[in-house]
Amino acid sequence: MTEHCNQYISVWPPENTVFPVSDLSLRVVAGEHPFHLAEGEAAAANWGLEIARTPALYNGRMVFQHQLEIEDGAMRGEGHVIPYSTFLWWRKQPSPVTGYHPYGFPVVVSSDGAIIAVEMGAHTANAGQIYCAAGSLDESDIVDGYCDIRRNMAREVKEETGLDLGQGETDGRLFASHCRRRVTVIQIFRFRERATDLLKRIEDHMRVDEEKEIAGAVAIHSPDPKAHRYAAAMPPLLDWFFTMER
Repeated sequence: MTEHCNQYISVWPPENTVFPVSDLSLRVVAGEHPFHLAEGEAAAANWGLEIARTPALYNGRMVFQHQLEIEDGAMRGEGHVIPYSTFLWWRKQPSPVTGYHPYGFPVVVSSDGAIIAVEMGAHTANAGQIYCAAGSLDESDIVDGYCDIRRNMAREVKEETGLDLGQGETDGRLFASHCRRRVTVIQIFRFRERATDLLKRIEDHMRVDEEKEIAGAVAIHSPDPKAHRYAAAMPPLLDWFFTMER
């Protein structure tokens, strides 16, 4: 499920490609995000429509970048804490010209080479979409004034799947892709279990998970972008992962 994308920063690598990230620094500052100041009323009106359609949505607080740059592989940003309702309005803009949405994308890989992804539940903002267990940076991910994206990855995977990223092997390297000011920050975690065993562990977690954020999990063995109802971030990841030397 890909979208047509326009380039917005000439120094960034091409959109919908995966590139290495040598360093990541996402500072959080006080005050209101310029987009929230300009579009707060419109975002509030849109929120009414969102919860009418999906009543279980929660208007929590998340981190949204105002500036985000990359130079020689190092990504540096500065952002603010905003209501989730403001972000939902931002992502509805056909061609956003302000704000950036970087988020952690931990890629769980089974011993037989499958990517383990989740299908989001019907009561969520991304209902039915399939992607690696992930979520926006929020206030719990802020450490000493900066976002800890690895903390975010571990938290999201644990909440959604019950899996512990500490049990996966990783070389610590970060990669990223971007499209329309959405920036996917990727890290690979290789588990010793086969895909069927990991899916069983996730099924067991779903039985006791009170949030029930996901509707299920899938094992992905190919880069076919039409194999599932993928979120926009997935096709570039799949193409890169299944064609790179592993």
